[in-house]
Amino acid sequence: MTNTALSADALGKRYGRRRGWALRDCTFRLPAGRVCAVVGPNGAGKSTLLTLSAGLLVPTEGTLTVLGTRPAEARGRVAYVAQDKPLHPQLTVAETLRMGADLNPGRWDAATAERTTAAGDLDPNAKVRTLSGGQRTRVALALALGKQPELLLLDEPMADLDPLARHELMGVLMAQAAEHGTTIAMSSHVVAELEDSCDHLLLVGGGRIRLAGEIDDLLAAHTRVNAAADTADLAPHTVVESRVTGRQLSALVRPAGPLPADWRTSTPSLEELVLAHLRNPEAPALTPATTEEAAV
Repeated sequence: MTNTALSADALGKRYGRRRGWALRDCTFRLPAGRVCAVVGPNGAGKSTLLTLSAGLLVPTEGTLTVLGTRPAEARGRVAYVAQDKPLHPQLTVAETLRMGADLNPGRWDAATAERTTAAGDLDPNAKVRTLSGGQRTRVALALALGKQPELLLLDEPMADLDPLARHELMGVLMAQAAEHGTTIAMSSHVVAELEDSCDHLLLVGGGRIRLAGEIDDLLAAHTRVNAAADTADLAPHTVVESRVTGRQLSALVRPAGPLPADWRTSTPSLEELVLAHLRNPEAPALTPATTEEAAV
């Protein structure tokens, strides 16, 4: 088993001349066994990135490796739940799971799939077309987990769930990752939804990767500072965001060295970090590529 789930180098995807580039010059690496939050605003390129990773689209430029091979060759080891969760409306829940077993011979885990639907009190004889959005999400997730994937790709999986169902399904995903070592990449534009569950981050903004890496490392690389506006000098440091209110300067920086002792400093929350980078798209990104450049 490879120790890298996803690896991209200068990856780009263009949808014709009118729609333009959905992704451009994206470089990152997602180690295997991580639970990764793919975060960004609507239209940032998150869905395109996941669809490329599922082998359902072909890159326009650059390379993308999935589980050590080409995306199309890795499909049997990857499960993908699209945002619209396409299911056959005329099949029952039980028939849908049997279809999953037929499509994945030798890999299908019927117990996990049935347990996932049973936890939502779903009638096995209910047709998919009669289910609510949240119930269809549970069936789609049961299909994905039943496949026993090495990589699970989820596009806005919690969008149509109530808070209790979100909590329950997140628990199912965390158990899957812990028990089987499944790598999970889960997109959302709601940072708080993923903050307590994920250990890796891909922040997508304007079709580019703004942040990529272990969440703890990314937070540790940034510092929230408050200082007197008339004496503070941010020039030596990489500034993500700064503003002056009265006589006080507040900023989020990546320190280039020790900070003055009279500055008040704190570690930002994940939400603060993400929002600062999204509010300031010209701020320098922090990805494996930029890290390597800084080391040269």
